[in-house]
Amino acid sequence: MEKLISNGMKLNRLSRISSFAFLFVLASVFPQQAALSRQLSSPALRDFEIPKVERVTLDKGIRLFLIEDHELPVIQLQAIIRTGSIYEPSEKIGLAAMTGMVMRTGGTAGKTGDQIDEELERIAASVETGIELNSGFASMWVLKENFDTALTILADILMNPVFNSDKIELARIQLGSDIARRNDNVFSLTSREYWKLIYGPNSIYARQTEYAAINNISRDDLVAFHKKFYHPNNVLFAVCGDFNTEQVVEKLRQAFKNWQKADVNLPQIPKVQYEFRPTVNLIKKNDLNQSSIYLGHIGGQMNDPDYFALALMNRVLGSGFTGRLFKNVRSRQGLAYYVFGVYRAEYNYPGVFYVGCQTKSSATVRAIRAMTEQVKSITESEITDEELALAKENYLNSFVFNFESKNQVVKRLMTYEYFGYPPDFLQKTKENISKVTKKDILQAARKNLNPGRMQILVVGRPQDFNEPLSLLGSVNEIDINIPPPK
Repeated sequence: MEKLISNGMKLNRLSRISSFAFLFVLASVFPQQAALSRQLSSPALRDFEIPKVERVTLDKGIRLFLIEDHELPVIQLQAIIRTGSIYEPSEKIGLAAMTGMVMRTGGTAGKTGDQIDEELERIAASVETGIELNSGFASMWVLKENFDTALTILADILMNPVFNSDKIELARIQLGSDIARRNDNVFSLTSREYWKLIYGPNSIYARQTEYAAINNISRDDLVAFHKKFYHPNNVLFAVCGDFNTEQVVEKLRQAFKNWQKADVNLPQIPKVQYEFRPTVNLIKKNDLNQSSIYLGHIGGQMNDPDYFALALMNRVLGSGFTGRLFKNVRSRQGLAYYVFGVYRAEYNYPGVFYVGCQTKSSATVRAIRAMTEQVKSITESEITDEELALAKENYLNSFVFNFESKNQVVKRLMTYEYFGYPPDFLQKTKENISKVTKKDILQAARKNLNPGRMQILVVGRPQDFNEPLSLLGSVNEIDINIPPPK
């Protein structure tokens, strides 16, 4: 059953991906055919109705979001725990990730991690845990008939992890392997180092794990980290599937009845202090025959008044082969294999605005100038009527995929609750996007973009550049050597 569902979802995604891939290849092979996009039209969006989500708070403080879906005999559960790597000490970076991993692999007082694996495999279910930047997560997928068994396992893992020492060492090895390979992929390398430029290398939003830090983490650290954050009044659950709401609420109440509440005093998250300034930065990678380039500055949050105008601005500037970057930098000037623009808005801290490309080494400086010019142009005059209409059409046509399943809806509502957003934020998005004007986009671009003070990062072979990077400003060379383990 799980494979059938998974395959069905893959086929739906494959169908959409294939359509976009065809258009992308068409524009790549025949750049002049990108004009076809202006002739394509989509039918008007049908009105959609958000299914009703039940909200329940258990006596121990767990907040539940539940929605029944009887299409398949499956129940899915996702949990958000108010924790994250933002709360780990600077000398133990990696503690949160290790805690999230070993909670699941290390087993509980009653069962080892391997025994849990065997039992879940027997009933074709999955239970996973982890901790990311600003939240912890747990998930469960199970056939309806095995819900009680899987729920018992999940509750035991959340409440009673034993953090087996062997599994801690295995997690340490895995994190060490990630450190050893972190410079192998140029895309992740460029993103990681650019985040450090924007937020600062020691910022909770950009710092990275080193061998010394993971070797400084003990079992006692994992136990203490779990004890500090994992309490019922610090958890939200989203449940979707083939169940009766009243019955499932009672089962959840019983499963977590022995979980003790506690005062969880979270430290204040430091605000991002950003100074707009132009910088030029280089990472030498002599094994590359092309350059990976990012340029930009700090972005915004999803609750910014300009969020919706900036979302459409981003479509005009850097979204696919209809965006200005693709049409001007790639198609007309032939300066990039791949070019993009992103205005990232996060829930509770500023994201990053950046445009970037992959280009041949000899075109590096020309590509930087060309991308800078496109960022500058969108702050100088209003976009065209055609660009506005196409941006709205593209945005709203992709927007419906937020409602592909009831599970997506209930999980999103839980996420909004977690970050303090109104429950109708998603519904209001369509309305607010529809209201955006060309004037709104120009004002938002002028207010939030600063093309004269962008930070530039290039990863590549400087000896092959057409012009020296120093023509753009004083060059700061970034060292990406990995400190060896002691």
